[in-house]
Amino acid sequence: MSLMSKLKIIFAGTPDFSVPPLQALIESEHEVVAVYTQPDRPSGRGRKLKPGPVKQRALEHNIPVHQPLSLKNEDAQKILIEHRADLMVVVAYGLILPVEVLQAPKLGCINIHASLLPRWRGAAPIQRAILAGDKESGVTIMQMDKGLDTGDMLLKKTCAIKTDDTGSSLHDRLSVMGADALIETLPMIINQTVQPEPQNNDDACYAEKLNKAEALLDWQQPAESLRNKINAFNAWPVAQTEIKLKDKIQMLRIWQAEVISEASTKTPGTVLKCNKQGIDIATADNVLRLLTVQLPGGKPMQVHAFVNAHDITDEVLGSPA
Repeated sequence: MSLMSKLKIIFAGTPDFSVPPLQALIESEHEVVAVYTQPDRPSGRGRKLKPGPVKQRALEHNIPVHQPLSLKNEDAQKILIEHRADLMVVVAYGLILPVEVLQAPKLGCINIHASLLPRWRGAAPIQRAILAGDKESGVTIMQMDKGLDTGDMLLKKTCAIKTDDTGSSLHDRLSVMGADALIETLPMIINQTVQPEPQNNDDACYAEKLNKAEALLDWQQPAESLRNKINAFNAWPVAQTEIKLKDKIQMLRIWQAEVISEASTKTPGTVLKCNKQGIDIATADNVLRLLTVQLPGGKPMQVHAFVNAHDITDEVLGSPA
């Protein structure tokens, strides 16, 4: 293949995470010939159809947008093939790419995955890394194949996971890191200097999609595990626990907490202390201090404001049965 300097690229992505890589391509010397994104979804009280973040950015730059329900039918594949792309870049698109699509661009399809593959293949790698207590995360540029995040790795970038990192903060950092890694990888693909590295399947683990049922805190767990869940599930689905206020059981959402290295002999879930510094809760080992909380129908609030407005007993908070 003769060397080229400018690629014709099809970009496929849907949520906020995909926007920085798309913007990086728009600002590069390469040409984004088409954007593929999920169909518009109902949003807000009126349930009106709303374009996703990637579609909005593509339209701002007059890039043709395609929103097929599937890429498995011949008509959708024909339209994609007619773009005669050199490369397809996929970032959190949300649709399975059949072999016909994977083989359509001259240089195939590459993916920006928000983990250090082969760890955390699947739908929720950012949150699962925090939940598991991983000390580092990163992005992997991967040559796509027909498996689920199983393709050869082209480039990896690593970053630390800090104790106060949330699903949201790490998401934003990895999104920008992914854009930078993409732009670094493209010249290596063009010049054929990239060295694909097969994944070791023995090291793989699956990042299952998050669900609301997981959000309920079990106070029988160690404080650090509970803190990790609170961080991972910020901003969705948000960790929660039952709390008794004025003889009424309510669900308290917890947005931020910290571990206090103080052993307690109280039953896990017991409110040990409640003041402007925080609400201290007994766990299986140390104390977890709640810092930002939210009641149903209310807004997230700092604990000092919450404590001023509510009387909190030292009763045991709810735990899963």
